[in-house]
Amino acid sequence: QPISADQLNAAAEAVGEHTIVSRTGGAPTLAFGMSEIMTDLLGSPAMQAFWYHFAIMFEALFILTAVDAGTRVARFMMSDSLGAIPGLGRFRDQTWRPGVWISTVVVCALWGAILLMGVTDPLGGINVLFPLFGIANQLLAAIALSLILVVVVKKGLYKWAWIPAIPLAWDLVVTMTASWQKIFSSDPAVGYWSNHARFKDAMDQGLNEFATATTPEAIAAVVRNTAIQGSLSILFAVLALIVVANALVVCYQSVRERAAGQEPETSEEPFRQSEMFLPRGLMSTKREKEVAAEYGETFEATGAH
Repeated sequence: QPISADQLNAAAEAVGEHTIVSRTGGAPTLAFGMSEIMTDLLGSPAMQAFWYHFAIMFEALFILTAVDAGTRVARFMMSDSLGAIPGLGRFRDQTWRPGVWISTVVVCALWGAILLMGVTDPLGGINVLFPLFGIANQLLAAIALSLILVVVVKKGLYKWAWIPAIPLAWDLVVTMTASWQKIFSSDPAVGYWSNHARFKDAMDQGLNEFATATTPEAIAAVVRNTAIQGSLSILFAVLALIVVANALVVCYQSVRERAAGQEPETSEEPFRQSEMFLPRGLMSTKREKEVAAEYGETFEATGAH
């Protein structure tokens, strides 16, 4: 349905912008859609600009924190994997700076390569990166929930184990279903490998253009990128399942050990009363300074003033 200039101007005014035309990327489009939904839901047109900018802020924070957390976890996994190779065991020592730097550079280079692959893909970066990002992000959540479940079970807090267990089960069911569809769906608009097969056939036939790829080099890029995306989806799913399966085995062993009257073995540091403290307010009180002096500490030493 055609949209008039007046409608575009009214939409921009509703969200507090000068214009909504030709805004780069999908974030403004998603934010505008969310503002429309929240306005229709709550029935307050005056709040639409707030919902629009709230969505923009949420998207920025979500993406930055997800990429940051994912990169850190990948770096730890890289260090641990390299440390398992004979002769490279020192990579597991997180205080060894060369190992930390090497692992960080490798992970950031791989992440940058995937980003470059997405923004140059003839099918469009959003179609390439967003499904892969979504799957990896949710599987990262599954790994975190698995760790929480292990900690809760090892501490013998069985009545609270359902708190991480239910979200973990839901996360796995939804994300693994989505991963299966992205990997094995016969619909080229959904499945990586079905799309890979289409463009591979076009390349084998020597076509100069196919679908959105307008050159033989672009067709070859789609063939390469879809193979990488499909392989990474399989790798992410398999690694997450290995972590979850190992967590369940550890939980089972912990329950058996505790039932036998044994305390489950743990690598957790023993509880130690902290002697570091900070003032409750912006400025330390006289009594707080007296307590600091009793411990032989100063607030300046702990970063407070």
